[in-house]
Amino acid sequence: MTPGAPRPLPAADHLNIGALAGLFRHTTNSYKYLFFIALLDLLKRHRFDAERPYTYTEITVEMLAIAWFAHTFFKLSFGAQDKIAEKLDALNLGSQIYANPYARDRLALRAALQESDLADTESLMVYVPYRLLRPFLESSMTGVDKGSGPFERALPKIANAHFATVRPLYRFDSDDCRQCSAILFHPDWAAYLETHFPIIQGWAAWHWLHYMQRRNPATPALSSKLFPPAKRDTLTPQTRYWRTILTDPDRPELRCIYSGETLQAEKFALDHYLPWSFVAHDQIWNLIPAPPGVNSAKSNHLPSAEYFQSFVALQHQGLLAARRLLPAGAFGKVTEDYLSDLHLPSFEALLDFERLYHAYARNISPLLALAANQGFSPDWRYAR
Repeated sequence: MTPGAPRPLPAADHLNIGALAGLFRHTTNSYKYLFFIALLDLLKRHRFDAERPYTYTEITVEMLAIAWFAHTFFKLSFGAQDKIAEKLDALNLGSQIYANPYARDRLALRAALQESDLADTESLMVYVPYRLLRPFLESSMTGVDKGSGPFERALPKIANAHFATVRPLYRFDSDDCRQCSAILFHPDWAAYLETHFPIIQGWAAWHWLHYMQRRNPATPALSSKLFPPAKRDTLTPQTRYWRTILTDPDRPELRCIYSGETLQAEKFALDHYLPWSFVAHDQIWNLIPAPPGVNSAKSNHLPSAEYFQSFVALQHQGLLAARRLLPAGAFGKVTEDYLSDLHLPSFEALLDFERLYHAYARNISPLLALAANQGFSPDWRYAR
């Protein structure tokens, strides 16, 4: 579910805050959200410089960079009529351009976008720079045809003529929409956005999440999939858990469920059975050890159903060993997410293979189907 509404936008006597608050009313596609969030990112990066023109090209690049993360890593839908995913796919950048989604900036991605042929993305600037300003200029548009075409042709001249008095968010570098190639922020708005940036950024992010939630209603952890975080949590606790199990001399031999290789405590990687780029978490119930090469080969593919029983069996063997090896408090902490996420009532249920198997089947099968529908490659098998 979408979190509760954000706090009201801060007041400013000399600015039309109601117009800002109404930016996303009656919005049917992603472009306004991406455009405004791109403007915020550009403003911050250029220290809220209101004298600097912000070109359509750099705004387009920023919009694509924002959408690329959600589309490429998490395969989110932007809406049935939305064309942003098609435009990204047409650029054929490939995920290797931005292989680490946790980089603090998007320099490599922006550079790749800037070097691409952006001709097919020029349509992003046909309507949204003008439609976004409508709430600020309603009182100045008496008699203006609001239909597509006449509205866009009329808007730059109106915005420029009333820039000093009505104070819209920005103006254009030409009165003729056919010649427009950049916007220039009103200095009062640039100052307002700088002063209240965390609030405005959070407000915009909430609206973006709300829009995407409606289009991806069954997607888990959606709020973690819209923006690249600064860094990803380490897998140190999860690695320690499995290493403890793999070093237990009393356990039966454990083998990789994909390759059949014997698992070694000195050299293993942790595989997300459901890809991280779908679930966006590192819960132990979804993690199993695998040889590093096997883990790399699997990448973010969905495993074949033939591996499912072996996956549950390996998890079960790990839990049985952990029950013997870990203090009661540590075992309880490790298994807390198993119980809550798999909806099991007790440790006894967790340690019973049949109950564990059915709990996994109830919870993972629908997620695998949803991930496949979203575009994750299904039925992966390890090729020796």
